[in-house]
Amino acid sequence: MVQHFTLADSLSLGDLHTYLQRAARVDEGSVRLIAGSGILAVYSAILYPRGILDETPTVLGLRTFGLEETEDFDIVVPLRSLTDRIARAKADVDPEDPSRPVTMSRPHEVSTVTWAGISPPRGGWRSIGSTDAATLERAARAGIDEVAEAIPDGTGEQLVQRVRSEVWGRGVEGLEYVPAGAAFATFSLGFLGDDEVSMFETGPWTRLSTKRGHVLVRQRPWSLKS
Repeated sequence: MVQHFTLADSLSLGDLHTYLQRAARVDEGSVRLIAGSGILAVYSAILYPRGILDETPTVLGLRTFGLEETEDFDIVVPLRSLTDRIARAKADVDPEDPSRPVTMSRPHEVSTVTWAGISPPRGGWRSIGSTDAATLERAARAGIDEVAEAIPDGTGEQLVQRVRSEVWGRGVEGLEYVPAGAAFATFSLGFLGDDEVSMFETGPWTRLSTKRGHVLVRQRPWSLKS
């Protein structure tokens, strides 16, 4: 099995690096890489339930990048290992030729990541309208402040997770079917800008999309609103 992949150009490499750095500020664990049809889909976990009774929604970030002559694969790798390889690949980039493809090695796979077993659908999405970036940013900032105020230093992990589940599982004002955790993801990953945020759904999944990236949300089955 070939243990490398080739991005279409060095600009894609830089965008991937920025995306992963932002994702690492939220969760420094792992990312899922799916390569196929000339596209690399990179999923990062922003929020996900940590146990049977945890009602935290699954919230994933997604960026896609063009690939050159790369075999198909679907793997989960440590985020830090991937960013280390990107840093090494950037050192070999010719700044005078940013359109040149960039080949980099793949990190070793990991197999203990529960959220990676949940695959968002690739098709069947239907539009449910749009919202503006300001609405999501307000919800994200309010949630960040609430979590910080409710969790003093030295708080146990169980209480921390419960607070985060309550705050980020709550609906965004005016968009009650969109949990605040989705707003947190779009804001934290740098996906918000001047453009509208398009919204789609299929089954239990909701997708928020801008020209900078996508956020996918899967509510816990028993917490879906009728």
